Amino acid sequence: MKADTHPKYHMIKVVMTDGTEFTTRSTYGKEGDQLNLDIDPTTHPAWTGGSQHLLDRGGRLSKFNSRFSGMTFGKK
Repeated sequence: MKADTHPKYHMIKVVMTDGTEFTTRSTYGKEGDQLNLDIDPTTHPAWTGGSQHLLDRGGRLSKFNSRFSGMTFGKK
């Protein structure tokens, strides 16, 4: 393996949007840097599994469904 191909792995401080902090190992920045999160994983639906409805007003989803509605993908 080539020498010095991997990024440096060090301790950083992560600050959540609610002000809570924790330290973790990361390749972000340099030793002792602070990472401020814009999206809080404790409340964002992407991490909490919140219910979101897919709204489509004649846009991409409708075009996709009308274009590919007849495909069977190997089903007989």
